[in-house]
Amino acid sequence: MRKSGGSRLRLFSLIVVCANLWAFDSLAQSYPVRPIRFVVGYAAGGSTDVAARLVAQKMADQLGQPVTVENRTGANGAIAVERVAKSAADGYTLLMATAGDTVLPLLRPKLPYDLERDLIPVSLIVTGPQVLVVYPGVPARNIKELIALARSQPGKLNYATSGVGGTPHLSGELFKLMAEVNIGHVPYKGGSESAVATASGQVDMLIAGVASVLPLLGSGKLRALAVTSVRRASLLPSVPTIDESGLPGYNRAGVWVGMLAPTGVSKDIITLLSTQIGKLVNTAEMKEALFKQGLEPQTNTPEQFAAFIRSELAENARLIKASDIKAE
Repeated sequence: MRKSGGSRLRLFSLIVVCANLWAFDSLAQSYPVRPIRFVVGYAAGGSTDVAARLVAQKMADQLGQPVTVENRTGANGAIAVERVAKSAADGYTLLMATAGDTVLPLLRPKLPYDLERDLIPVSLIVTGPQVLVVYPGVPARNIKELIALARSQPGKLNYATSGVGGTPHLSGELFKLMAEVNIGHVPYKGGSESAVATASGQVDMLIAGVASVLPLLGSGKLRALAVTSVRRASLLPSVPTIDESGLPGYNRAGVWVGMLAPTGVSKDIITLLSTQIGKLVNTAEMKEALFKQGLEPQTNTPEQFAAFIRSELAENARLIKASDIKAE
């Protein structure tokens, strides 16, 4: 009797496993059956919003369901992250995560969510280099000259960013650490204010997204010295990287946007979404549209994106500690 009972138990377990596998497979095959929502933590018109809307349009065509973009602004993106983290794990509410989402938990440890626990990586979508620019009156035309100038006048030079703890701020602090220079940080309430302040000579230099300063570079009100990424920017092909122009090993992606889903979404749906992103982002049409916004297509697998996020959190934690950055 015990053997017979054991056989029945094994048979029952096998049936349960098969039923679950069938359910997941069926879910993936039928998904999506209703509109999908991309949640963006920033206002319309920014790089994250632009990337989200470009992807939404193409993904709707591929999946045969509407894909909408919902802008949940506030708290430096935390409201949007919480919105998705607490959503149903069905694949219909997805987060357009940014570089800032791997900084905020380090400055605000009491957030109502845990980025790694409550969300699952789907894929990186785009990256966007930043550029280090100077006011034309600054007597430095490349990174080596800038470092020499800063070392000769400790504490005299300063640089502007869009705010404390933002990606430009961390990029600036990494530059200071690697170059061993003393340069002051001047935070503003946004990218526009910091750019205007630098162009008017109130601040010596600025670190910002490439697309945001192109008009000022074109008019000669700012001078680009180098981009922060390891590769040159498509919008500034003649501008070298910091790595190649005097500070080997320097590499900060600056802007990046990727997709996260609530923990619990089935692996089949995660794989489907990741695959679709890889297909649509790397088309010639999409690449051209992204390049015009100063963004570079860069997709990967869920596992690779998870590793990327872990490395971002670790690097940001190191920079925040070394620079003694405190939340405003």
